[in-house]
Amino acid sequence: MLWTPKIRLVTVLCSIVFVLGTTLQNYVIIDLDLIEASMRLKGAGTADAPAYLSALRLVGNVFIAGNALGLLVWFRWRWLFWPVLAFNVAQAFGVYVVPFEVHRAAIAEHGWPGVLPSLVTDGGAVILSIVLIVAYVRSLRRKGDPVRL
Repeated sequence: MLWTPKIRLVTVLCSIVFVLGTTLQNYVIIDLDLIEASMRLKGAGTADAPAYLSALRLVGNVFIAGNALGLLVWFRWRWLFWPVLAFNVAQAFGVYVVPFEVHRAAIAEHGWPGVLPSLVTDGGAVILSIVLIVAYVRSLRRKGDPVRL
């Protein structure tokens, strides 16, 4: 797929927001107290909270790196399309993968701002994924000519 100026700009801007939002979620919102609170909400013991926090942060770091990859779209490298789309589709599933109790604990501890980074990154990833898929399908219709959205 050829990166059109609009698609490039949207992807880079979204990637900036997603890197910042995921970093905020990973290192400011999510902490050991929040994980323990979410485990208590679920009715589970809190002994595994440090391991769960480490795993959650590891996944968050992968998404930070994947979203940062979207910043490189500015250079119009075609090979970035599929990895950027894959990371955004995967991040879009964040609302379903992260247990609801984590979101409830974040609201209890931080209020609605506690879930805002997750909503913006996961919801934004849904929108960006759709935009990229539509742009790709449109680019198949015209050979060698970038599609204008």
